[in-house]
Amino acid sequence: MADSPIPPRRPLWPVLLLPGVLVAAALAWSAFWLFSASQVDRIVDEWRARESKAGRSYDCGQRSVAGFPFRLEVRCENASVALTSQTAEQVASQTPMTAKLGEILVVASLYQPSLLIAEFQGPASFADRGQPVSMELNWKTARSSVAGLPAAPERVALVFDEPVLDGLSGATRVPLARARHAELHGRQREAAGAEPRQIEVDLSLDGTSVQNLHPLLSDPFDAHLRLLISGLKDFRPKPWPQRFRELQAAGGRIRFEQARIQQGDMVAVATGSLGLTPHGYVDGELQMVATGLDKVIPKLGIDKMLEQGVSQSTLDRLAPGVRAKDVNNVLGALDRAIPGLGQVVRKNANVAAVAGIDALGQETTLEGRPARAFPLRFVDGAVMLGPMKVGQTRPLF
Repeated sequence: MADSPIPPRRPLWPVLLLPGVLVAAALAWSAFWLFSASQVDRIVDEWRARESKAGRSYDCGQRSVAGFPFRLEVRCENASVALTSQTAEQVASQTPMTAKLGEILVVASLYQPSLLIAEFQGPASFADRGQPVSMELNWKTARSSVAGLPAAPERVALVFDEPVLDGLSGATRVPLARARHAELHGRQREAAGAEPRQIEVDLSLDGTSVQNLHPLLSDPFDAHLRLLISGLKDFRPKPWPQRFRELQAAGGRIRFEQARIQQGDMVAVATGSLGLTPHGYVDGELQMVATGLDKVIPKLGIDKMLEQGVSQSTLDRLAPGVRAKDVNNVLGALDRAIPGLGQVVRKNANVAAVAGIDALGQETTLEGRPARAFPLRFVDGAVMLGPMKVGQTRPLF
C-alpha cells in the first residue's frame, strides 16, 4: 500500500496575528495613558498660574493620578485656595481669604478630554489671613463640570445638594444660609452681528433661606434666574471686580431673561435689565409682577417701626427724603386730636403699605391668581419699591 502524502503544515502567523495585534494595542494604549498622566502636572501648573493672576491661588497637600485604562482621575487631598481681590471689600483691604477642604477629585475621559467632572469632599472652612475660621460650608454632595479649553471654558456647572453655611465664633455656630438644592450653570452664547460673545447664567435655588441679610430672605424660598450678561470683551481668568469694571466701561448690561421667586403664597416674576454705575453700584429697573404681597409686607417691620417711633436712620433706609420728626409729629397729632387714632395707624401700617404698593402698579394676573405689576428700581445700589427703600446692594468694584 502506497504511503499517503503528508498534508502541508499550516503557517502559525495567522493564529498569532490577532493576539499580537491585541498585545500591541494594549501596549500602545498603556503608553498613551502613561504619557497623558505625565502631562497632568504640567497642565495643572499652567492652570494654577492663570488662576493665580486672577487672585485665586490653589494648592494641594498631596496629588495623585489614577484611572487606568480609560480615564484620568486626579485626586487633590488637603486642598486650599487663597482668594485675593475677589470682592470690592477685598480690593480695598487687600486681605486674602483662605478656603480649605478635604479633597477634590477631577475626572476626565481619554476619549473626551475637554470635559472635566469634579467632586468635592466637605466641609470647606473660610478664614481671613492670620485669623481663626469664620465660616464653614458643608454639603451632602457637591460636583462641578467644565467643558471646553482650560483658558476659555465654554460651559461651567456647579451643583450642591443640601448645602449648609454657618458662621463660627469660637465654639458658637450661627446659621447663615441653607438650601435643599442649588445649581449654577454658565455658558458662552453667540451674540448677534459683530458683538462680542455673551455669558448666559442660570441659577436655581430650592428650599433656600439666608439669615442676617434681609428679613424677606429668612424664610425658605425657591428661585430660578436666567441672566444674559453683555459687555465682556474676553473670558480670560481675572478678579471679578476687574471684570465688572470692564463691563461697566463697555456699557454692558445684565438682562433678566427669566426670574421667578416663590415664598409660601407669594410668587414674583421679573424682566428687565440692570447696569453698573461708575462707582460699581447696581442701577436700572425691573418690571415686577407679584401675587401674595400681603404675606411678605409684614416682614419689612413697618408696624413695629411706627410703634417704637421712627428714627431718621430708619427713614433714610426706607423712605429717603422724609424726616423722622415729621412722621412722629403727625402720629402724635392724630393721638391728640382723637385719642388712639395714631395707634390705629401704627397697627394698620402693613395694610397701608400693601395698599400703597397696589396704588403704584397695575392690576393683572400671575399663574391664574390676581396680581400687581409694578417697577422695582435700583438707584446707586438702593432697591426702591415706589418711594420706599427695601434694600441696599454693595458695590461690585
